[in-house]
Amino acid sequence: MQPSKTFADPFNMVVAGIGGQGNVLAARLLGMTLTHLGYHVSMGETYGASQRGGAVMSHVRASKAHLHGPLIPEGRAHVVVSLEPMETVRVLRQYGNPEVVCIVNDRPVRPTGLAGIGYPELSSLHDAIDALSRRAWYVNATDMAIKLGTQLVSNVIICGALVGTRTVPITEKDFEDTLQREMGGRRRLEVNLKAFRDGIAAVQEAAVR
Repeated sequence: MQPSKTFADPFNMVVAGIGGQGNVLAARLLGMTLTHLGYHVSMGETYGASQRGGAVMSHVRASKAHLHGPLIPEGRAHVVVSLEPMETVRVLRQYGNPEVVCIVNDRPVRPTGLAGIGYPELSSLHDAIDALSRRAWYVNATDMAIKLGTQLVSNVIICGALVGTRTVPITEKDFEDTLQREMGGRRRLEVNLKAFRDGIAAVQEAAVR
């Protein structure tokens, strides 16, 4: 059953982070889910100076009408999903607008391009994100993933948080079906399903505080 909310068409989503965090896989899982739901999905990726340790950004565009170009026009993102807080600010400055919403992994990771340069205070990054978006959700996905035994599932936790906010045309079952199709091995599937459900719970708990 699809969410009753009406979503923009095309629906534009940026998935950002630092190379090695798994944001490209997160974008592909979200794109595959939308494709399975009957959307025309186009995706584009940009990489920083170093694929591992540099900035990485994926564009996901979904439309029920027809296939759009893979790159989101500046200022036209509907959702920013980010595995790193400073990358969130960078993406918002280019693709944000007064209605954009953000889901952010709140664990800072210093990109390789910042060697020798100070990293901003997390509180100042929160202030910038809040000022540049209509609403932002902050999730300690890295810490949550470590508790599950592998930091690699922080991207799936963030996907769960995203779905839990009801800001995308994807239900819990839709994404779980994608994990069932794409995650080989029983243990790998179980960990990823747990990570996804923990992400949903994290934003739902935040909503009732």
